[in-house]
Amino acid sequence: MTVTLLGATEIRRLAAELDVTPTKKLGQNFVVDANTVRKIVHVGGVQAGERVVEVGPGLGSLTLAILETGASVTAVEIDHRLAARLPRTAADHGVPDDALTVIDADALRVTELPGNPTVLVANLPYNVSVPVLLHFMESFDSIRRGVVMVQAEVGERLAAPPGSKVYGAPSVKAAWYGSWRLAGLVSRQVFWPVPNVDSVLVAFERDDQPRGDEALRQATFQIVDAAFQQRRKMLRQALATVLGGSAAEASAVLERAGVAPTARGEQLTISDFVRIALALQG
Repeated sequence: MTVTLLGATEIRRLAAELDVTPTKKLGQNFVVDANTVRKIVHVGGVQAGERVVEVGPGLGSLTLAILETGASVTAVEIDHRLAARLPRTAADHGVPDDALTVIDADALRVTELPGNPTVLVANLPYNVSVPVLLHFMESFDSIRRGVVMVQAEVGERLAAPPGSKVYGAPSVKAAWYGSWRLAGLVSRQVFWPVPNVDSVLVAFERDDQPRGDEALRQATFQIVDAAFQQRRKMLRQALATVLGGSAAEASAVLERAGVAPTARGEQLTISDFVRIALALQG
């Protein structure tokens, strides 16, 4: 049996049936265009037989496009009504019984995923997109690649290189896990309701080798946060409190790491920040 996709009319009917009004609080904007959800799945490189985790499946338009490839899906949905309805929607559209698992939970609190999914695909609400992404990359090292649709401003930050105006703590923390790139614009018109922000696709691939253990990650992220909380200051000042308590002590650690004390956080790569954390530990 072939998996079929949701159309705009059916999406509105489902929303009315469930008394679901897309809310700004949850950042809900449902995709109503079949070409768009197929494009997202294509960018994610989803193949038959793969296990995909989807965050925020909503009414299921992207879910069905993933399942159409022959992949299986674990869908994490915070809205109880949507989580309860999704298996029936999938069955109505030709999805085999064992291809979809729904987890009714807040994605930020999920600590276990069945089947060790290797691909992450999601249409993420802008207000939680970075925390959700970092939580999933930290918690599930089986995830090797993926694609997310996010607000354009968030996507540009995630994919930003050092030195760019939008490079910041999210850029560096994402780079801890792998490489991130902008992979396409998404028209506002494919959403219901039509949002007042632009959206982009961001694709990522996890690095083959991890950069370090959990203690090093936490130390590095603490330094990253301090550097960007005072991004206009030189590192010897911005990092004084986390690198010993004074600018002089911070300068000594930075010099051991091979980083100029007069540099600013926006100039540093993730590797630079890791070296600072290692120099502090050593």
